[in-house]
Amino acid sequence: MKLGILFAAVVAASQIRLMPHASEKQHYKSVPQAEHPIDLNQYENDFVVRMPYTNESLKYLKNQKLKIWSSNGAKQTLDVQLNSAQLAQLGTAFDISKAEVIIPDLAQAVYESYPDKTENVFAEEVDFKTTSEVFFKDYRSLEDIHQWLHLLEETYPDLIKMETIGHTYEGRPFRVVHLSVKDRDVDHEQKKTVVITGGVHAREWISVSTVLYSVYAMLRHWEENPHDSKTLAQLDFLFIPVLNPDGYVYSWETDRLWRKNRQPVEGGDEGSCRGVDIDHSFDYHWTPSSESVCSEDYAGKIPFEAYEARVWDEYLNKTNEAHHIHGYIDLHSYDQEILYPYVYSCEHQPRDEENLIELAYGISKSIRWTSGKYYAVSPACLDRDSDLLPELGSGTALDYMYHHRAFWAYQLKLRDSGSHGFLLPKRYIEPVGEEVSAGLKYFCKFILTSGEA
Repeated sequence: MKLGILFAAVVAASQIRLMPHASEKQHYKSVPQAEHPIDLNQYENDFVVRMPYTNESLKYLKNQKLKIWSSNGAKQTLDVQLNSAQLAQLGTAFDISKAEVIIPDLAQAVYESYPDKTENVFAEEVDFKTTSEVFFKDYRSLEDIHQWLHLLEETYPDLIKMETIGHTYEGRPFRVVHLSVKDRDVDHEQKKTVVITGGVHAREWISVSTVLYSVYAMLRHWEENPHDSKTLAQLDFLFIPVLNPDGYVYSWETDRLWRKNRQPVEGGDEGSCRGVDIDHSFDYHWTPSSESVCSEDYAGKIPFEAYEARVWDEYLNKTNEAHHIHGYIDLHSYDQEILYPYVYSCEHQPRDEENLIELAYGISKSIRWTSGKYYAVSPACLDRDSDLLPELGSGTALDYMYHHRAFWAYQLKLRDSGSHGFLLPKRYIEPVGEEVSAGLKYFCKFILTSGEA
């Protein structure tokens, strides 16, 4: 029996709903394999299912070492990557009649997420604005991102400073974009710093594009509204578009759905059992991972084992007096949520919780006014299921930055709400960039008017 027929039979037998999912390119099997961006056979016959969340189902999926895309305790949904045999086995353990297939052909969805190889956004020497209009029409490789950032610095030398603050395990530069508007009436020592990061998890390409778009939107707004320069001059910005450069490159060249960094780990191999989850590597309520080294959530054996987390922390320690961090936003995908601390436990109340929640709802409203999209507000611990499985909330960047560095800190999970998951089509890059830029603008104005020291 062909697996496609088996898939249809299992879906029919379990009464799972098959969500409509239109292809945006010709099917990858009709394209010569040599023209595929990566080896798509690794995803062949896989699909993504959304099922109702229960404590038992989450533990079962973790114990079976299945690939969980989203475990959302707040929305009570679980998204998991399966093949037909795994779905049939899941059906023997749980009632999955209320589940639905949200991505029926994972290999095709992966294929569609890559840009056309024939396109070269830097083929002609044009100005920054013209290049950027093309740049944000698709996802970009790390090489293209670095070229765009170089052009950014050349175009705005008085506003933009690129800093290489260290290197990854594979030797790639770890780059920070420092944006600062100079104003003789503003004392630099009094400036508040806002940090925006993306690309912590390699497969979350929309987070990378959105950080870059936020820089672009801020500069565009500054040029079109010079009267706002006084407001902008009161803040410093640190943007890290790709916090996981090695993993990001690997997601472009080998495995589109790779999550961790790419450093070797004790007991691992050169394939899937490599890398540390950067977002479980920070030294705040960090716990040793009970997960296999092959797990996508592997936290390592010590805090800051992930190269990138350690480099970032060392930079913040060295520049502590230069950057007075008041705001931190960490962009991820997916689920359309604004999450506030703490991640590690719902029992620990964050400081100034009422205002923290108020600000989160303000960001959400700004997004909705811009695009009509709703971003739910939730404590991160509830989203991460930390009280059920504590290790899922340990050592996160959000908790670490909130507790040690920033007064206001959030994780934003970007679009969508599940029909595409990590493989958000390129047509959403600019709309997501616009809505997050609106939220960031509200965030900055709140910080400037808040009374925290």
